[in-house]
Amino acid sequence: MKLRLTLAGLALLHGAILLAPWLAPYDYAEQHRDFPYAPPSRLHWAGLRPVVYGLVPDTGGEIYREDTSRQYPLELFIHGRLFGVAAPAVFFPWGTDSLGRDVFSRVLYGGRISLLTGLAATLLSLGLGLLWGTLAGFYGGWVDAILMRAGELFLALPWLYFLLGVRAFLPLHVSPTESFFLLAGIIGTVGWVRPARLVRGVVLSARERPFVAAARGFGASGFYLMRRHILPLTGSVVLTQATVLIPQFILAEVTLSFLGLGVGEPVPSWGNMLMEARQFHTLVSHAWMLAPGFASVPLLFGYLRLADLLLEKQHLAPVADL
Repeated sequence: MKLRLTLAGLALLHGAILLAPWLAPYDYAEQHRDFPYAPPSRLHWAGLRPVVYGLVPDTGGEIYREDTSRQYPLELFIHGRLFGVAAPAVFFPWGTDSLGRDVFSRVLYGGRISLLTGLAATLLSLGLGLLWGTLAGFYGGWVDAILMRAGELFLALPWLYFLLGVRAFLPLHVSPTESFFLLAGIIGTVGWVRPARLVRGVVLSARERPFVAAARGFGASGFYLMRRHILPLTGSVVLTQATVLIPQFILAEVTLSFLGLGVGEPVPSWGNMLMEARQFHTLVSHAWMLAPGFASVPLLFGYLRLADLLLEKQHLAPVADL
């Protein structure tokens, strides 16, 4: 039951991020220059229908009051989106940033970059870990020694400084696509060592099992043994590692983008959106700028909860077999 609820929650979060163009009331780059740092819109009720009042900037442009002389109903399926209000009204569920861009819309769009980076980096990391760990565990000897020493070297390298150096050699303007692949590639390359060690341990145990020895005795090749008999035994380890690595890599993307090393503006990610909250006066006066950080928490904890449940299930499996 707990596993199903966790999977349902993750599916709901992924669905919201995937359907960002439909769920978000505005495009991520749409600017409302008359409403910089507008606070979250307040919903009112006219009978059973939610409405918003007009928003009027006071002196300075960052202090707003509601114009109660006219109501604007919150409508469903408007302008090809799930909800919104008709012009000239505006509706900002989580307020706006310094350029008047809707924070709620940008959080949904930004989740696509952060989540996709975590998934792509995890896929790369698990692929490298599965390859290195299988080869090291199956062949042993000098192959095992070289591959595992290479893994220790990867762990010892200062990857943050390496990423800074790579970024210094690149042109000042890097497209969002290039930034995404660079970020996912480096994060995924750094994280392959732990999965490789776990896979190596499984393969070391699996290659001594009677059915593997019997297949070898019948003349099966090493590639056949790995593909047919050994790799299927690593499935549970790979799945569990995936649920652990995805939140770690999402957090890595958020951190690196926060430092200016990820996807740049105007394309949002949770990391580069948090950059605007670095200034103390912005954080104090406009607390909704922390929305990307709070939005990432349920996703990260959902994956970690899933990892705990999968580990618990694996520990109970041998007992159930008895």
